[in-house]
Amino acid sequence: MTSWTTANIPNQSGRTAIVTGANTGLGLETAKALAAKGARVVLAVRNLEKGEAAVEWISRSVPNADLELQRLDLGSLKSVREAADEIRAEHDTIDLLINNAGVMTPPKETTEDGFELQFGTNHLGHFALTGLLLDRLLPVAGSRIVTVSSIGHRFARGIRFDDLQWERSYNRLQAYGQSKLANLLFTYELQRRLIGQHTAALAAHPGGSDTELARHLPRAAQRAVPLLRPLFQEAAMGALPTLRAATDPGALGGQYYGPDGLGEQKGHPKLVTSNDRSYDIELQRRLWAVSEELTGVTFPVLQDARA
Repeated sequence: MTSWTTANIPNQSGRTAIVTGANTGLGLETAKALAAKGARVVLAVRNLEKGEAAVEWISRSVPNADLELQRLDLGSLKSVREAADEIRAEHDTIDLLINNAGVMTPPKETTEDGFELQFGTNHLGHFALTGLLLDRLLPVAGSRIVTVSSIGHRFARGIRFDDLQWERSYNRLQAYGQSKLANLLFTYELQRRLIGQHTAALAAHPGGSDTELARHLPRAAQRAVPLLRPLFQEAAMGALPTLRAATDPGALGGQYYGPDGLGEQKGHPKLVTSNDRSYDIELQRRLWAVSEELTGVTFPVLQDARA
């Protein structure tokens, strides 16, 4: 079978895509590829100055790119609500929501709302954004929500419901893993609730990609990065699983895409599986209920589909 590349992306003309964290790395490459295929792409970014640089960079490669810039700080529920209101005011329908932005292994820090930074940004921010934009996706045939997880979800021992914000102790790697496991639990539960709707929920992971996301790694790990760089792939390759999940006509709701190389570190996108915990239906439902409580965002149109 021929390896899947951006050449396989169907024409996206007339479609609207929201890409979070689109100012750098995987999000930037995702936005560029979608724009090159004719989509109107909304770059949802925390730093507008960096966002403007991203728009300029994409426009140099894709002269006719249809791009918009939207401020979005996923670490602030107030910002998420404001961004959702502004997006809704500009767009009656949305075809693609790419939940890409994230932070990885920072020192202990909390969001504006008091959530552990990785859980609050990587999961709760995207959970809230998805809920607030969902009614713009539901009427659109073929619309998709793609949430970017990570091989790092395997680091998580589960979801620490007794200490979700890591107040008793903090392990930055396990906290990152928890947030990425939460991305998958959210995707699988969302897809079950979307059964019978026009919209599908999928997940993807980039393998080992050489991006700015690793800037918060502990000092010892930072020293090892140059030695490990041959194991990493460029951001353009790392974005392919997300792009396939978002645009492949054969992709189905509930699927998970990652690289096809050894250990899913590098390569072209293929269907992969996540760890056993991610498929635990009761865990998915419990996280969903807690996420609604913490964010104040509900998905009223969707029923809790009992397996």
